[in-house]
Parts: sequence; C-alpha cells; structure tokens
Amino acid sequence: MQIILLERIEKLGTIGDVVTVKDGYARNFLLPNKKALRANDANRKVFEANRSKIEADNAARRSDAEAHSTNVEGKSVVLIRASSNAGHLYGSVSVRDIVDALNADGANLSKSMIVLERPIKTIGVFDVKVALHPEVVVTVKVNVARSPDEAEQQAQGVDVIAAMFEDEAAAAAATDFEAGNGEELEAEAPAAAPAEEADEA
Repeated sequence: MQIILLERIEKLGTIGDVVTVKDGYARNFLLPNKKALRANDANRKVFEANRSKIEADNAARRSDAEAHSTNVEGKSVVLIRASSNAGHLYGSVSVRDIVDALNADGANLSKSMIVLERPIKTIGVFDVKVALHPEVVVTVKVNVARSPDEAEQQAQGVDVIAAMFEDEAAAAAATDFEAGNGEELEAEAPAAAPAEEADEA
C-alpha cells in the first residue's frame, strides 16, 4: 500500500514522503495512529493544503520533546528481580515495569515511548531507547539485579554473575587442593614404616 507520511518514521522517511509499506503495517499501525494517509489524489490535495500546519505542529512537538529530553536523558533506574544462579530472571522485565520506575523518578513517560527491542530476561545493566518524538530519541539505563548491593556493583561495572562463578570456582579449587593435600599426606605415611622396621632390625 502507498501512503503519505505525516511524521518521520525510522527506516521509512520524513513528513510528506510517499512510501510503499505492507498493508497490515499501514492498516494496523500507521493509519489508525494518524502517522500516515493513504496515497490517493484526494489525500495528496489535503496534505499539500495542510502541509505548513502539519510541519509547524511537528516542529512544536519536537521542541517540547527536546525540552523534555533534558529530564530523561541518562536516567538510571534499578529493578530488583528474582533470578536463577545463572542470572536468568523468573519472568521478564516489561515496558510497564520500566515506565513505572522512570515515572517514579519524575520522567513523565508513556509506554509507547519505550523502544524495547527484545524482552529483558537476565540480570545486568541495559541501555533502553526512549522516543519522546520521532526525531528525539534518548537513552536510559535499566539496572536489573537481585539485590540493591548487586545493583550498586553492576552500576560500577562489575559483572556479578561472572564474579559469582569466579568465587564458586575459587572455592571449589580450594576444596580440591585441601582434599589433594590430605591424600598426599596419607600416601606419604605408609612409606615411612619400612625405614623404621629396618632401624629395629
């Protein structure tokens, strides 16, 4: 389907561009959300007649979004979640979780602004994009941890899962070393007996 864009759409074009998209994408998303018009003669005339107003409205929204971005850019939120020893969450972090945490910190966002390319299913620190406007995108950090202490370590750049495995490996090595020493001592003890017998003889 051919459409006329009413705002900038990433990977498609900018205001006024006539592009071809899949019917489902147009019907289910672009047209109902007033991001585009069907590209027919009547709509082309309507668009050209209103082009200056559409562009002025877009510029005003972009300006508001740029002002808003100063309160959002670089924000960091902590989400405490239960996970397996390997760091896999029991469930996942949703867009709503992120929005609620950011809004509790005064970000004033809606769910549609969060660009989550894939669900967050492990602990760690993730960069998440926030589209305040099609032309104004900022980044926030989402720190998913099992405890506030772990969140603080992750914020300082520590990979807590890797560190936990290193600690476990060190503990296992120490246990093996102690067990090995015990076996060596036992092995050495009988070797001394024949020498003592030789002395008595």
